[in-house]
Amino acid sequence: MKIIVIGAGIIGSLIARELTRYDCDVTVLEKEKDAGLGVSKANSAIIHAGYDDEPNTIRSKYCSKGNFLYTKLAEELDIEVKRIGSHVVAFNNEERNTLNKLYKQGIENNVPGLRILEKDELLSMEPNLNPDAIASLYAPTAAITEPWQVCIAAIENAFENGAKINFQEEVIDIEIVSSRVRKVITNKHEYEADIIINAAGLYADKIATMAQDRGIPIFPRIGEYILLNKFTAHDIVNSIIFPTPSKMGKGILVLPTVDKGILLGPTSTDLHYKLKDLRATSKEGLDRIVQNAKHLVPSIDLRETVKIFAGSRPETPNKDFWIGPSRNIYGLFHVAGMRSPGLTSAPAIAIDVVEQLIKRYDLELKKKPDFNPIRKRIQHYIGELSLEEYDETIKKDPLAGKIVCVCNKVTEREIVEAIKRGARTIDSVKFRTRASFGECQGGFCTNKILEILARETGVPVDSIVYNTDSSYIVKGKVRK
Repeated sequence: MKIIVIGAGIIGSLIARELTRYDCDVTVLEKEKDAGLGVSKANSAIIHAGYDDEPNTIRSKYCSKGNFLYTKLAEELDIEVKRIGSHVVAFNNEERNTLNKLYKQGIENNVPGLRILEKDELLSMEPNLNPDAIASLYAPTAAITEPWQVCIAAIENAFENGAKINFQEEVIDIEIVSSRVRKVITNKHEYEADIIINAAGLYADKIATMAQDRGIPIFPRIGEYILLNKFTAHDIVNSIIFPTPSKMGKGILVLPTVDKGILLGPTSTDLHYKLKDLRATSKEGLDRIVQNAKHLVPSIDLRETVKIFAGSRPETPNKDFWIGPSRNIYGLFHVAGMRSPGLTSAPAIAIDVVEQLIKRYDLELKKKPDFNPIRKRIQHYIGELSLEEYDETIKKDPLAGKIVCVCNKVTEREIVEAIKRGARTIDSVKFRTRASFGECQGGFCTNKILEILARETGVPVDSIVYNTDSSYIVKGKVRK
């Protein structure tokens, strides 16, 4: 049984890992240079509690289940999941009524621990909030993670369990014979296929069209963000702070990141379908973030900004996921429209998709007795080892004592290990080690990472990029 997964974002990566529990041939095709560089790279990184999703939607089916599954996933894949809780903040009686509605939805969606807090209790938990707040919906199960780490960890574990992972392979055609999938054609190879899983994110509609299926209505929605310095702004909030939601989404948030930064955003602007690759920020969008974030937390200091960025996410007309087998093409299964809460829902979706595949196509897949769910992250030495342990480590391995990224205390040994695991770009090293994720945003360590990448891979420095083929850091020699 040959199964092709198109896309190595959060959905494709976890589906591939789930498939490797069974005795089948799994191949992942990803057009980027690494996992998680599309929709999964730039979002709010929130594991939602599940109260925001209207009951009886596909989203509500998966969200609270996915939230619950992240505890086990974090243990198995050695990824960080911090259950810091969330507040939806109300400033007037109309917004308080919205909290009541969300609370009822959450109870119906089996979200545990929900409470509506009055002003005094809210401000005791979040003293920097706007004192005009009158109440909040508190969800203790809400959490934060790093989406790219989830993707990378799942792909590494899928690979260790037998999946073939092919980066820089863009699907350019799909061969259909008598309304059945037969072959996937990329810019490099052709692959026989019994089943194709379309997890192509913003391009799931394009894949559906290639497979001669009816169109999947996806349009891009861009969100802009501001990241504040973790060394000076880290204690401004303790949990995820939401405004009351609107028809455009959950609104502009203030929240901690896993590595103790503070994230503001996102905006929510619909784009023309031809602008799917747009990742530009705008003065209007950034001004909107500042205005709304300061309404929640007035003491935010924009002088602490270390980065601004944007990401696109797929939206559908009915604001819901698109999950299920094609009605027209046998062997084609869509997992598309992964708008929020796609990150949260992903573990539950992965399990359900595999179960649906087995039932829909009457697959006789046997579980592997030797499937290993455990993956270990790259060892971070400084701060995780005692001084005595670190001293002994350096004696055995001098590279563990050479600091490459001063901001995040990342050693050369960690960089080398990332390269051994497949990192070939600056971003790939960054997402595996957090090198260049600190205050200077790579200003002092990018040149060192370039040198190590060139040395370890045998690739010239001027051929190494940030992430895409056109994102060169240096281009040719200045002097002979």
